[in-house]
Amino acid sequence: MLLGHNILTLVAVIVGGIIVGYAIRIAIQALTLKTGSRRADNILEEARKQAENIRKEAEIEAKEILFQSRSRFEEETKEEKREFQRIEKRLQQREENLDRKFETLDTKEKELINREKSVAGQQRALAEREKEYNQLLEEERSKLEDISGMTADQAKEELKLLMVEEARYDAAKEIKRIEEETKETADKKAREIISLAVQRYSGDYIAEKAVTVVNLPNDEMKGRIIGREGRNIRSFESATGVDLIVDDTPEAVVLSVFDPIRREIARIALERLVVDGRIHPARIEEVVKKVSTDMETAIKEEGEKAAFDIGVHGIHQELIRLMGKLKYRTSYAQNVLNHSLEVAFLCGSMASELGLNIKDAKRIGFLHDVGKAVDHEVEGSHALIGAELAKKYGESQKVVNAIASHHDEVKPGSVEAILVQAADALSAARPGARREMLETYIKRLEDLEKIANSIKGVDKSYAIQAGREVRILVESERISDEEASVVARDIARRIEEDLSYPGQIKVTVIRETRAVDYAR
Repeated sequence: MLLGHNILTLVAVIVGGIIVGYAIRIAIQALTLKTGSRRADNILEEARKQAENIRKEAEIEAKEILFQSRSRFEEETKEEKREFQRIEKRLQQREENLDRKFETLDTKEKELINREKSVAGQQRALAEREKEYNQLLEEERSKLEDISGMTADQAKEELKLLMVEEARYDAAKEIKRIEEETKETADKKAREIISLAVQRYSGDYIAEKAVTVVNLPNDEMKGRIIGREGRNIRSFESATGVDLIVDDTPEAVVLSVFDPIRREIARIALERLVVDGRIHPARIEEVVKKVSTDMETAIKEEGEKAAFDIGVHGIHQELIRLMGKLKYRTSYAQNVLNHSLEVAFLCGSMASELGLNIKDAKRIGFLHDVGKAVDHEVEGSHALIGAELAKKYGESQKVVNAIASHHDEVKPGSVEAILVQAADALSAARPGARREMLETYIKRLEDLEKIANSIKGVDKSYAIQAGREVRILVESERISDEEASVVARDIARRIEEDLSYPGQIKVTVIRETRAVDYAR
């Protein structure tokens, strides 16, 4: 490209010279015409000299440009040639490296082929040896089956049963050892604490019924209670929400409702109406309203009295009112307020034995069933409802957790939470604390004995202690001393899964060995 440019420059210079010459020529012609031939000759000579000089200068400049262009071209050509030589050298080196790599790969490929042949030969040898081994093993197995009289599958099953029995035996021994070690300390201390707490408490038990009987001074009063066309009964039932039953019972009527507080309001109102003698719809509404107001006051006083008796303070007034309502609530015929006081006392007794905060333990025990005051109005279990109420009215997280967890619906978060579980079970399970339907009671005893008899190795079973304990006699030939612990554990798990019951049920497994001989 540079050479082409220089040539174009040279051509331009030559063309310029020609144009100048042509111009001079025209000028000479003009001068010749004007001044004459002499002057024209001078001018022409001078123009020729100038043109010659210009031509020579142009030739010199063109040669110089051509020389410079040729030098540059030769320099650039040499540089490109050197670059091509370097590239060619690098390519040659790479080619040599590739040749060496190909040679290495060929060598390795040959080695791999040799190794594959060697491995294939070894595999064939191993396959032959394995075949010989399997033949020998099969021959030995056949000989063993002929000697033992059992097939391989039968021998495996026999060995499996033997290993299972040995494992059960070892596990039973280990369980028994661990239980004995823990019972030496924990069981002794727990029994001592619980027994002291129970011995130190002596509470009254009040049985309440689902209906209330109101005595009348005479049968003539029944007619007045009924009123003209039964308007007094309708008014009374509407004002109290209680069914008033007038039957053939002499000098008595029956009040029936599921809510014990409404039933108590109806009882007091009816007794006041009977004493007053004025029984008509307006008077009934007035008396019921007055008794309802008095009942609210009495409920609050009962809650405050219970809190004072147990020695807990700073409880929100709404919680106090709810605890007072529990005086009229029963669970399995056990008065819930009395039960709460009993649990609070037991919690305090056990906390004192363990060196814990007695007031906190009593507070938790006192409030643990507060949810039962509203569980017929709010969906959910009474433990979780009670925990929400305690949280709402400013009780500590420890109290809230203990209330929520006393039926294992929430994980216990403190020792006091465990204590309230134990105290709740003690209060509910002590003799005379609760009543059950006769059919339910008998059914539970039958189910206990049925579960126990379904276990392999059990000879006889007896449900005792009002269904609080089941005693099992096992066959000594089939059940060892160590396996007796496993049987007791299996039965306890079956009872937990299949039955619903208050408190806990003790499972006792008895194994005895008898030696019999005869004197002749």
